[in-house]
Amino acid sequence: MSEFVSAGALLRALAPELLLSAGAMAMLLGAVWTPQSQHAGQAEGAERTATLARFGMVLCMLVGLVVMIAWGDGAAGTADLRIAGDGFRWAIDLVILLGTVMALVLLEAEQHRSAAFSPEVPVLVLLAAVGMMVLAAARDLMFVFLGVELMSLAIYVLAGVNRRSARGAEAAVKYFLLGAVSTGFLLYGMALIYGATGSTRFTDIAQWLGGHPSLTPLFVLGAALLLVGLAFKVAAAPFHLWTPDVYDGAPLPVTAFMSATVKTAAFAVFARIMVETLGLAAARWHTGMWWLAVVTMVVGNVFALSQSNLVRMLAYSSIAHAGYLLVALVVGGSAATTAIVFYMVSYTLATMGAFGVLVAINNGRDHAPTLNDIAGLWLVRPWLAAAMAVFLLAFLGMPLAGGMGFFAKWYVLQAALQASVPQTILAVVLVLTSAVSAAYYLQVVTAMFMRPRAEGQALPGHAPAAHALIAVTAAALLVLGVYPTPVVQLARQAGTSGSASSPAAPVRDPEGARIQAATFTPAVAVPR
Repeated sequence: MSEFVSAGALLRALAPELLLSAGAMAMLLGAVWTPQSQHAGQAEGAERTATLARFGMVLCMLVGLVVMIAWGDGAAGTADLRIAGDGFRWAIDLVILLGTVMALVLLEAEQHRSAAFSPEVPVLVLLAAVGMMVLAAARDLMFVFLGVELMSLAIYVLAGVNRRSARGAEAAVKYFLLGAVSTGFLLYGMALIYGATGSTRFTDIAQWLGGHPSLTPLFVLGAALLLVGLAFKVAAAPFHLWTPDVYDGAPLPVTAFMSATVKTAAFAVFARIMVETLGLAAARWHTGMWWLAVVTMVVGNVFALSQSNLVRMLAYSSIAHAGYLLVALVVGGSAATTAIVFYMVSYTLATMGAFGVLVAINNGRDHAPTLNDIAGLWLVRPWLAAAMAVFLLAFLGMPLAGGMGFFAKWYVLQAALQASVPQTILAVVLVLTSAVSAAYYLQVVTAMFMRPRAEGQALPGHAPAAHALIAVTAAALLVLGVYPTPVVQLARQAGTSGSASSPAAPVRDPEGARIQAATFTPAVAVPR
C-alpha cells in the first residue's frame, strides 16, 4: 500500500475538524473585530460572549450533521491508515460535540450571572473540541500529539479565564505545570517507541509487535512512559492530584467541560493506543493496567467521602469513573469500545446536568457551592432538587431512578465478566467501590430533601439556559434508562468496526497467565 496521501484525501478525512476550526476562526475574528471595554462586566462584551456561545452551539450541531453523513456514507479515513474512519471515531465525535454544546449552554448561563468571560472564551471551547476530535481520529502518534496539544493549550487558558479570580489563576498554573510534565512523559514515550519500531503509525507498531514477541527494553520503557502520560490525561490515580484543585478553581462551565468532554477524548485515544496498538503486548501491560484501575476506583471513591465542597466531590467522583472505564480497557476488544461509548454518553449527560444545577444555585459567585448551599433545595426549587437527585443516582448506577447510569455500569461489568479470561476480581472491586460511592452521593440527596434551608440564604436565580439544559439531560437519562436501545445501537456500531469484535489470539505473560489481546481495524461500521 502506498503511504502517499493526497492533500484532498487528508482534507476529506478531517472534514469535520476543519469545518469546526474554520467556524472557530470566524468567531475569533468576530470577537476582536471591534474593540471593547477592558471591564469584563461591560454589557457590550458580555452580550457578544453570549452571542458567540450561541453561534458555537449552532456550529457544533452543523458539524455533528457532517459527522453523521460521513458515518452513513462510509467515510474510511486515509489510505495510509493515519486517520481513522471507523464507527468508534464517529461515535466519539458525536459525544464530544454533544458535550461541547452543553458546555456552551452553561457558559452562556454563567455569563449572564457573572459577566466573567470575554468573547474569545467560546472560541477556546471550540478549539479544544477540535483537538479532542483529532484525538478520536488519530491512528498515528504524531496526530495524537497534535490533538493533545491543541486540546490542552485551550483548556489551560480556559481554567484561568476568569481574570478576576485568584482561584482560577491558581488552577490554571497548576494544570499547566503538571500538564507540561505529563506531555513530556507522553512525548518521550512516543520517541522511544519510534526508536524501537521505526514508525509512528499504529498499524506499523502493531505489526512490529507481531514480529517481535520478546520486546526490547527501549520499547517497554516507551510504552510505560506513554501509559503514564495517558493516565494523567484521564485523571487516573496516582496521577490524579491535579484534578480536585483544577476543578475547584476553574469556572463551573469549564469544569463541566473538562470532567465530561476532555475525559471522553482522552479515553478514546487511550483505548486506541492500549488496545489497537499495544494489544499484542498485553502480557506486559495487563497487570499494570489492572492495578491502575483498582487504585483509581478506590482512591476516587474513598477521598470523595470527606468532601463538603460539591465541585471537589464531583472531581473525586470523576476519578472513580475513570477507574470504571479502565476496567473496560483491561478487557479490550469490541466489548470495551461498546462499553466506553455507552458509558461516556451517560456520564456526559449526568455531568453536564449536575453542573447545570450548580450554576443555577451558585448565582455567579466566585466560589464552589457546598452542601450548605444545596441544603433544603427541595423546599424552594423542588424540580431542581429532583433533577440533581437523578444525576447523582445516575453516577451511582441506580436502576430506574438513575436512568441509563445503571446500564452504563452494567455494560462495563458485563464486558469484564464475559471476557475470554473473566476479570472477576475487577468486577467485584467495581461493585464494592460503587457501593461506597452511595455514601457521598446520597449525602447530597439527603441535604437537598431532609435538611432545613438556612435563613436568609439566597434563592437560586433564574437561568433559562441552565434550566433548559437540566430538564433535557434529566429527561434523557430517565427515558434512556427505560429505553436505552438508541444509545446501545450507537455503541455497538462503534464497537464492531471490522474485526474489532474478533480479538486476536490470546498471549501468555511470563508467569503463564492467559491474557486477551484485542485489536481495532480501520473498517467502517455504517449506521443502519
